[in-house]
Amino acid sequence: MPLYEIETEYHIIITWADDEESAKNVVRENYPREAIIRIAKRPRNSWVISKAGLGIVGKTDPCHIARECLARAAGDKIHAIRRYMQETGADLERARKVIESNMIMGW
Repeated sequence: MPLYEIETEYHIIITWADDEESAKNVVRENYPREAIIRIAKRPRNSWVISKAGLGIVGKTDPCHIARECLARAAGDKIHAIRRYMQETGADLERARKVIESNMIMGW
């Protein structure tokens, strides 16, 4: 079953589907108010995300920094986000994503 990348106004969805129409239906069912901007059939059965594309460069370990911020904030998400912003210079949206993803991974 092919892997499809579907971009909407607010999401990038990666899904397996039998064909392009089935992939579009995944979006229609889950995000009915979002228009499909782009759809691409991926050449392989795997997905790779460039760290540089996410803004992760050099030898920094965002998970390590985020976990330290969470620990110093005693698990308080808002306080941890502020600490992460201060320590890394990340903007609010980036800091929120990093802290929340580390909380989900079981900080």
